[in-house]
Formats: sequence, C-alpha cells, structure tokens
Amino acid sequence: MSRTRWRLGLGATAFLVAAGLVPAPAHAEDVTDYAITVDPAARGAKIDDTMYGVFFEDINRAADGGLYAELVQNRSFEYSTADNSSYTPLTSWTASGTGQVVNDDGRLGERNRNYLSLGAGSSVTNAGYNTGIHVDEGKKYDFSVWARADAGTALTVSLQDADGTLATARRVTVTKGGWAQYKATFTATGTSSEGRLTVASSAAAALDMVSLFPRDTYRGEPNGLRKDLAEKVAALQPGFVRFPGGCLVNTGSMEDYSAASGWQRKRSYQWKDTIGPVEQRATNANVWGYNQSYGLGYYEYFRLSEDIGAMPLPVVPALVTGCGQNKAVVDEALLKRHIQDTLDLIEFANGPASSTWGKVRAKMGHAKPFHLTHIEVGNEENLPNEFFARFKEFRAAIQAKYPDIQVISNSGPDDSGTTFDTAWQLNKDAKVDMVDEHYYNSPQWFLQNNDRYDSYDRNGPKVFLGEYASQGNTFKNALTEAAFMTGLERNADVVKLASYAPLFANEDYVQWRPDLIWFNNHASWNSANYEVQKLFMTNVGDRVVPSTATGTPSLLAPITGAVGLSTWATTAAYDDVRVTGADGNTLLTDDFSGDASQWTHTGGGSWSVQDGQYVQTDVTAENTMVAAGDPSWHDYDLKAKATKKAGKEGFLVAFGVKDTGNYYWWNIGGWNNTQSAVEQAVDGGKSTLISKAGSVETGRTYDIDVKVRGRQVTLYLDGQAWGSFTDDKPAEPFRQVATLDQKTGDLIVKVVNAQNAAARTAIDLGGAKVASRARVTTLAAGPDAVNSETSTAVAPVKSTFDGVAGKFSYTFPANSVTFLRIRQR
Repeated sequence: MSRTRWRLGLGATAFLVAAGLVPAPAHAEDVTDYAITVDPAARGAKIDDTMYGVFFEDINRAADGGLYAELVQNRSFEYSTADNSSYTPLTSWTASGTGQVVNDDGRLGERNRNYLSLGAGSSVTNAGYNTGIHVDEGKKYDFSVWARADAGTALTVSLQDADGTLATARRVTVTKGGWAQYKATFTATGTSSEGRLTVASSAAAALDMVSLFPRDTYRGEPNGLRKDLAEKVAALQPGFVRFPGGCLVNTGSMEDYSAASGWQRKRSYQWKDTIGPVEQRATNANVWGYNQSYGLGYYEYFRLSEDIGAMPLPVVPALVTGCGQNKAVVDEALLKRHIQDTLDLIEFANGPASSTWGKVRAKMGHAKPFHLTHIEVGNEENLPNEFFARFKEFRAAIQAKYPDIQVISNSGPDDSGTTFDTAWQLNKDAKVDMVDEHYYNSPQWFLQNNDRYDSYDRNGPKVFLGEYASQGNTFKNALTEAAFMTGLERNADVVKLASYAPLFANEDYVQWRPDLIWFNNHASWNSANYEVQKLFMTNVGDRVVPSTATGTPSLLAPITGAVGLSTWATTAAYDDVRVTGADGNTLLTDDFSGDASQWTHTGGGSWSVQDGQYVQTDVTAENTMVAAGDPSWHDYDLKAKATKKAGKEGFLVAFGVKDTGNYYWWNIGGWNNTQSAVEQAVDGGKSTLISKAGSVETGRTYDIDVKVRGRQVTLYLDGQAWGSFTDDKPAEPFRQVATLDQKTGDLIVKVVNAQNAAARTAIDLGGAKVASRARVTTLAAGPDAVNSETSTAVAPVKSTFDGVAGKFSYTFPANSVTFLRIRQR
C-alpha cells in the first residue's frame, strides 16, 4: 500500500510505541488514526459490470431440498448406494402394505429405470427434507405422479403431520393401461415443517416421479426454484453465475457414459442428462456423497441467469481430475466426446431454434438464445501439463466454431506453489484469456494479501477468482474478506470476475463450511459474509478512483512458539527430536528412550512410546498434534527423524506453536501424499505460505531440520534445502478503495476497519467539489457475531452524514465495513 501520505494514528503509533521505535505522544487523543487521500483527477481501472458474481455447485444439498423447489425427496426411487450404503431406492419413503422398488422392462424410461410396485390397499409415505415437507396455510401445492395400472385404480393422496391433516385429501383416478401423468392441487389448511405426503392405491399400481411442488416458485416458473432462496441470489445483483462446479465437474468425468450406464452416473456429471422432461433425466450419486435428481439442470440454470440479469458461465470437465486426485484420461475417443459435448452445450445455449440442440432448448420453452459468452474448461486441475494438453484441444475446437466465446483456464487448487506457478506459466505461454484461481485461506491471509494482484502482469491473462472464502461465517471472516475485496477492485484491470464459494448450505446436510446462504426446509438466512458480498456487489461503481491510505508497518518481532509433532490420516513414528537455540544452547532433546513426559497431547489420535520412538497409531485421526517447549522460544533449530508407517499422507512438524489454533507446521506428504507445504494457523484458520509437489515413502526415515531466525524460516529435508520464507507481511486491519458511479456521479468511498478500535480518519477528496451530505451504509458488529435463523446480528444500517467537504474527518466504527456515497457537484 502506498505510503505517500504517511500519517501515523493511534493504531499505527501504538504499534511503534510497543516496538520501542517512537516515544508515546503527549496527547494521543489528538492524533488522527488514519488518513485517506483520493485523487479524482486520475483515471483508474474500468470495472466491468460482471465483476462480482455467484458460484452455484450442488454441495450441501444446494439443489434438491434447496434451490430446486421440489418437496418430495427421491421422487423417482433412483437413489443408489454408490457412495453411501445408507442410500437405497426407498430412501425417504415408508411403505405400508405391499410395496417394492422394481427395475425391469416395465420402467418409465431408460434414464428413469426404477419404479415402485404398490399392492392393492397399500400406501407409501414421503418424509421430504430436514424435518419433513413444509407447507404454508392458504398456499397451493401441485401434486403429480406417473402411474400405470393393469386394471385401473384410484389413488388417494394426502398431506398430514403428527398433529393431523394439512390439506383436504385428493382422489386421483388412474385409467387402465400404460404410463401416464396424473395431477392434483392441494391448498394447505395449516402451516407445518413436518409434513408427510402419502399416496394410497385401491388396486395394484406402478408409481414413478411422485412430485409435490409449491405453486409459488420464483417468478412462477413450473419445475421452478424455491422463491426465498432465488430472491436472495437475485438481491446480490450478480454479474455472472458459475455452474455446476467445482469438484462436481471433475470427479467421474473420465467414466464412459453410454445409454446403458446413463441412468445412474455414480459421480459423473454430464450436462445432457440434465435437460429435457424431468421424468427423462438421470439421477446422479455425486462426489459430495448424496444423490441429485437433476431437476435443476442446465436449462433451469440458464433461465435463472437470464431472470436475474447475470452472465451464464458454465464449467465443463477437461478429463484431468483435480480435487485431491491425480489422474489424466488417455482415451482419445472419450476426450473427443467431451469436446463435442462442449460444442453441443454452446449450441444448446446460443444456437437457433432450427439447430439440433437449439431445437431441444426451444422445445423446452425458450426459442431465443441465452447469449452465452464465456465457458470454463476444467476445475482446480493439479496436473497442469496434462491439463494443458487437453485444454488446448478444447480451446481450438471452440474457437474454430465459436470464435466469440471466451475460454477460461485455471491455475489449480491453491493460491501458490509449484502447481500454481507451472499452471500460470503455461497459461501465459498459451496466451490464455483468463485464468480461474481458487483459495480458501485464514482471515489472517486475507488481511495480509490485499496487495496480491498489485504486481500481476497487466498485459498477461486476466484473473477469474472463481472460489474464495476465509474459513468461517463470523463477522470477523466477513471483515477480512471485505478488506481483501478492496484489493480486488483496486486491481479491476486484472481481476475481471470474482465469486465467493460455496453459495448454499442446508443446515442439516453440510459437506463444506463456510457458506454464503444457509437454509432449512422452511427458512433461509444471510450469513455475515453474504451481507458483505451484497454491499460490494450492489455498489460496485464503473471505475476505480485512485486513492492511498496510511497503514501498518511490516512485522518486526521474531516468530515465537514451542514445537510440535502431528499426523493426518496416517500412522507415523518420530525420534531424536532436538531443539537448539541460535546461541548453541540445547532447549529440548528427546530420543524417547524413556517416556514422553515432555510432550502435551493437544489433538486427536493415539500416541505412545514404542521401541524408542514416539508413535501415533490411529490411521484415521486428523491433526493429532503433541507439543513441547516454551511458547516464548524464538531463533532456534528444530531437528527430528520421522517415518511414515501407514495411511494416506505423510507427517507434520510444527514450530512457532502458541496454542491449538496458532502455529506453523511443515506438512510433508499432505493432500493425499501429493505435495508438501508450510501452513500457518491463526485462530484455527490455516493458510499456505510455501508449497511444492512431492510424496513420502512408507517405511523410510526422513531427517527434518527447521531453522527459525527472526521472521525467516529455512527448511531442510534429508540435509538438502527444501525451501524458505519470510513471514513479515502485516495483517493490515484498515483497507479502503474508492470508485465512481458514472450514472449517478457518486464517489463511493469504501472503508474496512477490521479491528476492535474505531478508526478516526482524515479524508482528502483531492479538490473534488462535493455535496455536504453523504449516504452511508454500515455493517458493524462484534467480530464473533454470526447470523442464524433466529438472530440477525449482522445487517446493513443506512444513514446520512452531513459533514462532507473537500477535506473532512470521519470515524469508522470498530469492526465495520462502511460505504460513503458522496455526490459530486
């Protein structure tokens, strides 16, 4: 951050006073904490309308039981046991009398092979999602079912909960013969979140696609979206919607998908399975461990993007599996099939109604094109060379047929390291238009890396920050993300697209945290992170107005802390641990010839001394850390011998250990034994400081040497220098950016104060002529505040400020994000 106008205030001065570099001021209360200088005459980067968007992946039950409004779970009896033995074709159903799931020639369709055979006088009841099916008194719900009965039958359909009837039962007459769809409508006579839908048959019948849909979907769409969730997405005014993943795209993409296997993908996502009549769509046992119906498919995705005015941004598989796996396809025929599928997807989106796939779109109800302009190939690819060989084939085919489509690449799953560097170099060499970066890091990392994109090549590929979050849903997390976002906007000439991830989480089915919007079967609520995203997304501006601010000096105090040993999904043995001060004095030595009394067990797992080694024997436990020494230690050498016994990964050696949530560790053979890295944990959230590809051999003993000097750390493995880093970047709590809204003429000054003290700030607008009143939007709360279904601790507060002038002062509250909209005259 520029220091061209250096004015120390209480925050910065206190730091230097504590460090003994300046005397305490005589009248500290008179010192301005910070100064912001805006230069409205300078021309900053243009900000595209699509700068901020959202990323929808079917994780955390985001679709079925979530954004997709269907109330019946497992409506087509297709749930499989591919990923979890608890899922069966009758999951969420209870049969009374005679009822069994059948897969034979009498099925409804090739992609919908299972159906329910229900005996005379029998019934079946569905439990919905979460606590049950939610209905609101007075609202309408549309029931439908595909059925056939050799002799005809009458179906009695009812809605009830434990307290009684929730709607008048409906009688549906099924005529003699083959499959046909039957419908009825309920009007709820009560409100309940524990409803059950029961279908009883007077005679033998076959049932499939048992559905109950609220009439009141988003924009009244049939087969539509849950209104409150879609409205929360629309309220963000996103510039784009990335879809459908994520790891959902990669995993399983290398499996063939013939018609015979198409009815159950078992983790492989194929877009053609997700379109057409819902009864003809496949069900997928996905990578996140549950089944998805594809009721929310590519057509619904394109419609949502259109409805909210967002650019669609699909992601297609590149047949190189990332997401913690290393595998590249060698089947050229399958590769060509996926490339053709990608071309077909573009035709489905943009082709005329007379084209093959445009005709399919038109038949679904949308004759006009969806105006697709961007498409991404691959996701978090961790084999960059193999990926690029395939990426170039995809790009060549797309550009040959659709030269106006921008093809986006990626840089792997991390913010740095060997894979990241190799991928970026390949992207530059190939003159890629845009590169998708992903990272989930600690709040500390986000405060330290506001300047990440300041040094990026202005003439190189642009950046799509497709997934990022700071490992939590507290207001502290949201504040650090907001501080980072000021850096994204300042670098809008490089960072063209950005989306927080993931978007949704059903509170009863969580695979990943944190998440932007939380919900259950009857309510939804905005996280603190959502409120920050919304504030930025609805107040972007059209151009950056250059500005500078005072900040915190670099860190001066040395890294301090004890030492530790750990494992992760691995059994390992340690020996000959020795810690020596820089002056040569021995601080700790342990050859485990006796007990392990010097070590404190702070994590999981099972540790014991065996044959003169300290051994962790639980192969499933994660973070089994034991620690020894003094938290005040600094400037020391840590040496140890480590041997992997069994398991998925290698071993971890920790230093700078302050407590269970604050430490550094060298993770050797992590990420399924594919890479090694130094990670820093701050208040429990980890970020990567340095990483390299590599693995650990089982049974081999490694010599580990970590040298800590001041804030520099040098690491040796088997006597060879492995890497080094200097952790001296300040976690700057005060960040700002200014933008111009050309339509209104407003100067938007955006300030993040991520500390427990108010920031009294002198603001110099650089001679701009402005109105005296500013419109103010403020997010302020305690750092640990969390929004929930019953409590909204973090919400925007709107006000006005009448003291605006060319130069004025404003006090930004502790732990706050503040936007000042200042009208220029």
